[in-house]
Amino acid sequence: MSKLDPLPGISPYPLEHFYDEMYADERSIRPHYRHVSRMFSGMSPEELHAKQKLMQRRMMEEGITFTLYNPAQDQPMERTIPFDMIPRIIPKGEWERLEAGIIQRITALNLFIHDIYHEQYIVKDGIVPRRMIISNVYFRPEMSGLRVPGGAYVTTSGIDLIRHHDGEYYVLEDNLRTPSGFSYLFKGRSLMNQLFPELAFASRVRDVDHSLNRFLSVLRSLSPSRTKDPVIALLTPGQYNSAYYEHAFLAQQMGIHLVEGRDLVAQDHKIYLREMNSLRRVDVLYRRLDDDYIDPLAFQPNSLLGVAGLMNAYRAGNIAIANAPGTGVADDKAMYVYVPDMIRYYLNEEPILGNVPTYLLSRPQERQYVLDHLPEMVVKETSLSGGYGMLIGSEATKEELMDFRLKILADPARYIAQPIMSLSRAPVLSGAEMVPRHIDLRAFVLMGADRKPHVIPGGLTRVAMKENSLVVNSSQGGGVKDTWVMA
Repeated sequence: MSKLDPLPGISPYPLEHFYDEMYADERSIRPHYRHVSRMFSGMSPEELHAKQKLMQRRMMEEGITFTLYNPAQDQPMERTIPFDMIPRIIPKGEWERLEAGIIQRITALNLFIHDIYHEQYIVKDGIVPRRMIISNVYFRPEMSGLRVPGGAYVTTSGIDLIRHHDGEYYVLEDNLRTPSGFSYLFKGRSLMNQLFPELAFASRVRDVDHSLNRFLSVLRSLSPSRTKDPVIALLTPGQYNSAYYEHAFLAQQMGIHLVEGRDLVAQDHKIYLREMNSLRRVDVLYRRLDDDYIDPLAFQPNSLLGVAGLMNAYRAGNIAIANAPGTGVADDKAMYVYVPDMIRYYLNEEPILGNVPTYLLSRPQERQYVLDHLPEMVVKETSLSGGYGMLIGSEATKEELMDFRLKILADPARYIAQPIMSLSRAPVLSGAEMVPRHIDLRAFVLMGADRKPHVIPGGLTRVAMKENSLVVNSSQGGGVKDTWVMA
């Protein structure tokens, strides 16, 4: 018997007051984890070490990397993303509720974005304050009154969920601009199938590979031209972008063009791909860079990453852009507070999934409460993502707390705060031992011209690789797990 689990069914680490995904209590394993626990517990330390080495070698060979912009001195700029071999498992009934809640949320958010750029009924009816729209850094007046192909603003999205110690799931964030992590989901499943084929087969896990075909179908459905075989391109900032591996992976898997801004040219309000001796018209552009950089004529004039004239072609209805420019108006962390109200307003339904309690620091009473309880709060900049611009009060020094206090007082509308949630934990392998680490779940949603959201089964479980850390973001050193939804 290995050091992994001295006796199958007995937790090898203290459960404390956190919800544990594998262990129901100190002496029992949750039913859906029994097969996985039995298999890993039956492996010797040598076998586990060999599997881990093989996993790392495969990741290096296939270039499954993530680039850190601000790495520690002892870390390389580019690294393989930490991948843990113990899958995170979600029972069928639990997933069905999550899926329904995610579809409900994305449907309401898409309706909200359309409304904001057209009639603004939700503002006129006093549900969302006008200042929240006008002052939002992601609001694009250029999108007002503009027809979006298929009415699908949010073609791809990543909804971040956590499970609290009460066992309930809560939505932590909505990522609607250029969500990343798709490639780690698909490659993680592929690696697990290669290394543990008998485990995945015996566990009756829902397949994710068909979702790549769905991804391509969604992009094709947006094409404004009548051609049977629309030309689709993925616009990347280039090889120095942190998620460049993902851009190359998705383009290769879907058989679409991987392009940079310099590969495209605008002519007669159309966008063309430069080829050896000719130009080929592009019908759909899946962009992986933010609004500011996609067109120097419309947004940042000094951008070298985008395509001059892209927005003119878009306005003329000659190209689809996924996600649509301006989706960030619903991505803002302050707007997150109003999503339950959007669901009630547009769908006349109660939210299936709840928000994490959130304080808007532009409101004097809420701001004062947060300042009085700063060590118990997570404070985030409303317009940033990836774990940047964030304070975790319980881990901060006195100097960091004072620094954030001054920042909040100087510009309160720039921040929101949430109580520190007890993220659930799952076991990860550390050598031949099983240790607990905090996790969250990024669920990926695809939506085409039919506006029927498709949630990829499972999503990506992100792992805080440091003991007791709550920061799971890849940009901050986090790792990932394969996520299994039981069939």
